[in-house]
Amino acid sequence: MTDSSASRDRLARAERACIVLLSGIGDVVHGLPVAVALKRDRPSRTVVWIAQPAPAEVLRHHPSVDEIVVFRPEEGISAIRQLWSTFQATPCEVTFNMQRYGKAILPSYLSGASVRVGLAPSRTRDLVRFFNTDHTPEGSWRHTQELFLEFLDHVGIERPHPLEWRITLSAEEERDANAFFAELGGNHIVGLALATANPRKDWLPDRYVALARALEEEFGFRVLLLGGPGEAEQRVARTVMEDAGNTAVWGLSDSVRRLIWSIRGCDLVVSPDTSTLHIAHALDVPVIGLFGHTNPWRTGPYERYHDLIVDRYSEPGESPDPALYAPRHERMERITVADVVDRVRLARQRYGVCAA
Repeated sequence: MTDSSASRDRLARAERACIVLLSGIGDVVHGLPVAVALKRDRPSRTVVWIAQPAPAEVLRHHPSVDEIVVFRPEEGISAIRQLWSTFQATPCEVTFNMQRYGKAILPSYLSGASVRVGLAPSRTRDLVRFFNTDHTPEGSWRHTQELFLEFLDHVGIERPHPLEWRITLSAEEERDANAFFAELGGNHIVGLALATANPRKDWLPDRYVALARALEEEFGFRVLLLGGPGEAEQRVARTVMEDAGNTAVWGLSDSVRRLIWSIRGCDLVVSPDTSTLHIAHALDVPVIGLFGHTNPWRTGPYERYHDLIVDRYSEPGESPDPALYAPRHERMERITVADVVDRVRLARQRYGVCAA
């Protein structure tokens, strides 16, 4: 294992740096400030990012990510051969392995980097620690964003202040977004994220129906339904659309890029613990986070919009603690429509979110 001074020296001279982050869209969003800092530290540096297909869509058009390597672990040996071929001619010099699980071992190693910085050993699983040459400091678990920023601290790169995610749209996407929102007639828009990959993190469908009504009747908002092609979110969306008491707009699609520009066009977003929340936060769109199953101080919005969180994960009187990891079951049911409406009022007051 190298010491941090050696890593700093190697990175200072590195012209090719690699980020390995194979988890979901939310984690990739949390990794973006690291890419921004790597590029700002040395503009000539090539920043390479290894990601899985859907999360890799977030990286498209990003000004600090020069090369996107899509890794499909389900393809087995074929995916490994492709990685080997990609990096054989142009290996990286330093790799940040931000993944805690074993699926990142081969991508990190095959990047060709002699310095592979990983998470603190206690935060990794599946023997990952033995394949990293360096690691971030030990300590209690922190917010995911903070854990990733520690990679910059470890190699002596200044954190961006303020943090920048710099999610970027293409000219064509800008046109598509402008045309879509123009059809909505200039209304103020609230986006509702309807489901997650884990049903235990989901809010109740009938409460989305009541919330959509309240947003239109009490505040004059237009509701935009957000999500992907998953059965659960499609089902909730149909339930909302079938309610005669609202005029919600269908915004679900199988495109991550459309999700991004849809979120950007919203004045406010309501979301459980899923990628929509993290994209909204990165785009500086006020977001009301619905948390019961997971810890909002560990996986919720980072630093801003804490006042908009509906927290039913924490016990009454319990101080926010990102070190708490275990899920808490049957807590999402404790979030009422009135709880969310209260946060909407707060968003109007503090963040200028208001209807015409």
